[in-house]
Amino acid sequence: MMLSAQTSTGRVLMILVFFLNIGSLVAYFVDLSERETSKIYFPDNILFIDTGFNAFFLLYFGLRVRAHYGKDDKLRFWFELNSLVDFFTIPPVFVSYYLKKNWLGLRFLRALRLLELPRILQFLRITKDNYSIKLSKLFAVFLSTWLTAAGFIHLVENNGDPWVHPGNSQSLSYFKCMYLVMVTMSTVGYGDVVVKTALGRTFIIFFIIGGLVLFANFSPEVVEIVESHKSYKSSYEVVSGKNYIVVCGNITLESVTAFLQDFLLQDKGNVCTEILFLGESLPSLELEAVFKCYSAYTTFFYGSALNLEDLKRVGMASASACLILADINSLQPYTEDTSNIMRVLSIKNNCPNTRVILQIIQSHNKVYLQNIPNWGWRTGDDIICLAELKLGFIAQSCLVPGLTDLLTNLFIGKEKTETKRKYVENKMLLEDRDYRVITFLLSSDFIGMTFGEVCRLCFVKLDLVLLGIEFKFGSQGESTILINPSVPIKLHRNTMGFFIAHSLAEVKRAHFYCKACHSDIKDPEQIKKCYCKGRLRSKPFSARAAVRTSRGRFVSTRPREQRGGAAGSGTPQACPEAKGSHPRRPCPPARPSRLGKAPRGCGRLLSAGRALPPQPGDLDVEGEESSRVTLDPTGRFHWCDPVPLQDALLTCKDQALQNLQDHILVCVFGDANSPLIGLQDFVMPLRASNFLYQELKDIVFLGPLEYLQREWKFIQNFPKLWLFSGSALACADLRALGVEHCAACAILSSTSGASNPALVDTESILATLNVRSMQSRPGSLGTTGPCPGTRSAQTVFGMSAFGNQSEPCYKRIPITTELKSSPNVQFINQAFDLNSELIDQDEFFTTAACAGDIFSDSFLNSLLSITYYNHHILALLQTLVTNGTSAALEERLLEKGSVLGRFPRRAAHRASRARSKLALLPLSTRLLPDATENCFGDVYCRALDLFGILCFGLYRLMDEPNPKTSQSSLDFTCSFRFVIARPCSSLKMLRSDLLFCVVPFN
Repeated sequence: MMLSAQTSTGRVLMILVFFLNIGSLVAYFVDLSERETSKIYFPDNILFIDTGFNAFFLLYFGLRVRAHYGKDDKLRFWFELNSLVDFFTIPPVFVSYYLKKNWLGLRFLRALRLLELPRILQFLRITKDNYSIKLSKLFAVFLSTWLTAAGFIHLVENNGDPWVHPGNSQSLSYFKCMYLVMVTMSTVGYGDVVVKTALGRTFIIFFIIGGLVLFANFSPEVVEIVESHKSYKSSYEVVSGKNYIVVCGNITLESVTAFLQDFLLQDKGNVCTEILFLGESLPSLELEAVFKCYSAYTTFFYGSALNLEDLKRVGMASASACLILADINSLQPYTEDTSNIMRVLSIKNNCPNTRVILQIIQSHNKVYLQNIPNWGWRTGDDIICLAELKLGFIAQSCLVPGLTDLLTNLFIGKEKTETKRKYVENKMLLEDRDYRVITFLLSSDFIGMTFGEVCRLCFVKLDLVLLGIEFKFGSQGESTILINPSVPIKLHRNTMGFFIAHSLAEVKRAHFYCKACHSDIKDPEQIKKCYCKGRLRSKPFSARAAVRTSRGRFVSTRPREQRGGAAGSGTPQACPEAKGSHPRRPCPPARPSRLGKAPRGCGRLLSAGRALPPQPGDLDVEGEESSRVTLDPTGRFHWCDPVPLQDALLTCKDQALQNLQDHILVCVFGDANSPLIGLQDFVMPLRASNFLYQELKDIVFLGPLEYLQREWKFIQNFPKLWLFSGSALACADLRALGVEHCAACAILSSTSGASNPALVDTESILATLNVRSMQSRPGSLGTTGPCPGTRSAQTVFGMSAFGNQSEPCYKRIPITTELKSSPNVQFINQAFDLNSELIDQDEFFTTAACAGDIFSDSFLNSLLSITYYNHHILALLQTLVTNGTSAALEERLLEKGSVLGRFPRRAAHRASRARSKLALLPLSTRLLPDATENCFGDVYCRALDLFGILCFGLYRLMDEPNPKTSQSSLDFTCSFRFVIARPCSSLKMLRSDLLFCVVPFN
């Protein structure tokens, strides 16, 4: 303990020994300067001082011997460098003191103790960072080698070879020996000073080899460290009017490369924002190369967001925003999240007005942010919860196959049109334009109109698809995102609209639209900003006589009585005197239609594979299910009393396994020590309150019990959940859970510790192939009804058609697999024998509707750049995939504690549940009466008018079946499909097409 650096006594002894060694070396140099010969007499003062130093060295050597007594490394102790230095320096000093004369000898070996310099500087707190410690090590090695080699040359050259007579010594000063060693290491070799002895020349032979390596490697490294420290430790010069952002957190080669690609994609190459990276470690050579490639608008600074001085160096207070990256593959997600939250705390304490966009991994860690001063959604701060969004995507994909590819196209803009062209015979079906979600304020002429009226006007008149609006409420400016709202909400002034369009110029039509100036314009591109003074609030769109579609056809919106339409033809009717009727729902036809006899609605709607009974009112859910419906405090999720683990645990002997049908099978990989996936984020979208209770599908989790019981406490309050201890790699477990009868299958895996990216998804890939091998074989073609023992398209796609159709045979189930590394998709692709040109391993892709999706974490990395440019896009995406609450509501709930409980007021059920839901719908004869003349624009208007359903995408077969074959024999569910995001209005529809829709709750 006395010699250990962990104690104050040990540190004092080590520092004292080091400085005494320096003193002994100084005494050696003083003696060299006074004496030119090798045999000298010491001055008394130097002799006494050096003897005292070596007496202390002898005491310290004895302590070291005692410390190693009884250890297994006693022999190694005697050959340590410090021990050898003591052997050759301590005895000669005591002999010199006794004889009163001295031989300089090997006293130069004291220079080797300079190797202890870096440790001493750390003890004295002189060197604190990696840069100074590394530089001190290089300096110590170089200096000790230089002085020691010069001392040996001085010794042998001034004494000569001992076996040569007469002697061959020469008189060389120590300075000349240092000069000789330096020119030798630097390979210059002037030749003005040379060695003459055999010992000296032998030493030079070996020293050239070692010295050359030492000098050649250390010198450039020292220069590089000094230059990099000078550049990375500089300060950013803030220029007024210049935008810049600061990126910190997980600054690695992979994260920086992905961020720059996404940031430039959003900016379309016109970069007006400078990017400052604040890293806590010096960049590697590969990362430096990336910074040099983007040197025009990127700068790296070495520092930490936890340090106030570093925040000042990068001008954090004047930055447009601070973006904090998280390591999504971290083996310790809680530590990763809390580290980033501490960075937020440091930034907000010192720069309270700086906008912060934070990535976190686990959703329950969001609660810590509410306690940070100056943090809030009102200042533009945003949280991107990676697990919440990822699991929300996968959960929605279980209900809506192909959704991942569709949302990727709309939000990221990486739709591969050229790949689709290779597999579509009619190349004109696809436009050259890629659509994306864009936000802009709606025109004041829309004030007082309902969402349905504005939605139809935007599509027919402006060639725009309006997906949702931002609805503001409350006195503090709270807002929420409404996607195709069911309730008759009237638009207010300055309402933000979410459009699916190609460019901002197209979206501005909805902002510039003026009823007085643009009502007669037929070409949407001619709608520009007008300067008239009579921009009056427009009348409801349904009052207009007729409008022209993009194909030039007129679609009437007048009541049938005014234009003599035949009753029951499927055209929407108006209810001129019906009070309290829903504005989005037309009156029933005069005679019963093929959709049934619902007295107020157009028919039954199938969701999640089950038929919904006709509701007695627009949003009345208090009838037959009121006794079973219990919601959580937000009113957005179904809730139940905590279920004990043993009650939810299934075994092979349970009768419940025999009744499993149309359920969602979730294959989970993890163990007792692996990070939690967060299954709560997967369950919540599937238990959203906008599903009726009878629509909820049973969810069965298959995985190790030791892992599932760790997750159970977070999901025990959700109904219809089951656990099964086993593995998706075992066919017996899959067969016991009826994998061939499930509605969808999701494969999730906890973070793996594999270093090879190709191996991090091993279990997920093998499980995917195993599940596919367990699926049912195709039924026989040519049948007119459902195949025995199989399920229909409504089960596969979650919703039924709007009419009577023969149900196609079922072959495969949707499988959604989570991949940590997107290139690993190649291992899953091979199972389908697809053409290699179809899939690019670096891009997302959609397989057959029945085969499901591949979801990779790389999609979530793009959200950081998207949120910086438009925070409304993140809010829309969260609403789509997680059924999330508004930022204001979530903030209040987190302040009170996010503990699940019963919904306090049953009377508020209707308002809390009146949210639309995503669906994938087949076509019916009501929407597609004429197979040769109908286009997407016609189907869009019919779905909106008849059912209030908003269509925004298409899921089309790669290879269209033979039209001569009867529809009943077409197996639409087992062929591969591709996504068309926002089809053009003139696109001809096929009966095999599936529609991505937003379906109102009612």
